Amino acid sequence: SRTLLLERGRWWEEETDPGVRGIDQSLANASQLGKGLGTKLVRALVELLFNDPEVTKIQTDPSPSNLRAIRCYEKAGFERQGTVTTPDGPAVYMVQTRQAFERTRSDA
Repeated sequence: SRTLLLERGRWWEEETDPGVRGIDQSLANASQLGKGLGTKLVRALVELLFNDPEVTKIQTDPSPSNLRAIRCYEKAGFERQGTVTTPDGPAVYMVQTRQAFERTRSDA
């Protein structure tokens, strides 16, 4: 079973930029892990979201213990911004800005 969640607008209470979007997904079938599917999915989501000119930044918050997810987001262009506390516990706050996305596309 796969879950895809796109959140529009303020993901964190202190976020005021209406152009920020959040992503979260899960590949629950263990046989699908380690094949690059998550990275492909995240890259496709990032491209889809940045097709909207109003989107300024995409953010996500994997668990610090989920090294596979953190590596996936980094491969897809996200950068660690630090650790935050969420209702689910500590999380690694990661972002990809439009500027970073466009810079990597122009380098390709």
